[in-house]
Amino acid sequence: MATPTPKTGREWIDAYAERLGVEAPDDETVETLLELAGVAAHSSERIAAPIACWLVGRAGLDPDAALEKAREDD
Repeated sequence: MATPTPKTGREWIDAYAERLGVEAPDDETVETLLELAGVAAHSSERIAAPIACWLVGRAGLDPDAALEKAREDD
C-alpha cells in the first residue's frame, strides 16, 4: 500500500470538504474556529475543542457568534 502524500492542513480541509459535498471555510472562518477551539481547550479539558466546533456545525451557528457565546463564560 502506498504512503499518502503529506498535505498541509488547508489542503486536507479543502479535500475533506469536497468529499463531504460542502464548501470549505475561508481563511477568516478557519481562524475563528481555531480561536473557538482555543477558548474551549483552555476553559476545560482539551477534548472540548473539537467537540465545540462540531456543536457549531450541528447548531448551524455562524462561527463568530459561536465564539462570542463561548467567551461568555470567561
